[in-house]
Amino acid sequence: MTPHELSRQEEHLFAVLSGDRFLKMEGLSNEVPFFIYPYEPEHALDVAKAKKRVKNRLASSGIEVREINLYDLSVEVLKARGDWDEVLEVEPELDKVEFTEMLQSMLNPQQHLAPAIRARLADGDFDIVFLTGIGEVFPYIRSHNVLNNLQSVVVGRPMLMFFPGRYEQSDTLGSSLVLFGRLKDDQYYRAKNILEQEP
Repeated sequence: MTPHELSRQEEHLFAVLSGDRFLKMEGLSNEVPFFIYPYEPEHALDVAKAKKRVKNRLASSGIEVREINLYDLSVEVLKARGDWDEVLEVEPELDKVEFTEMLQSMLNPQQHLAPAIRARLADGDFDIVFLTGIGEVFPYIRSHNVLNNLQSVVVGRPMLMFFPGRYEQSDTLGSSLVLFGRLKDDQYYRAKNILEQEP
């Protein structure tokens, strides 16, 4: 992706996210208001800067974004439960599979992450939710699991997930999240690609 393409995507993001159609979730016909911004993982730092600029521009327009970074949230959840020190202690001793399984259990999206996200959204004092940190929590948190568990949590507001990879949509195979452009994270068909939305 060239700097020009990223700049164009940034303008598109701002135009869509600041539009009444998006904010009022019009034209969704009872579908969940979840959107995905797929980007090439090697451009993560540039995308993070663009995301910050878009957030600032939206704030200047009176549109509040509530960002939830899954990595930061995971650390907060583990610390709040008193598990963080144990995780740090056992990490060198466990092989990758055992460590991943332990974290998957401790950070189960339905039992732990969805309630934590619900608590962070409880005040309702925002217009859009940004979900970030997807690549940092792989493989112990899978993005499709999080999305499935947020359908009853993020309600009444649109949510945009920043996804380091491809969102492949096919009439025959359905839609798939392909993390880092290599790992098929699983079918997830209910979100829309924000780059294909009209401002």
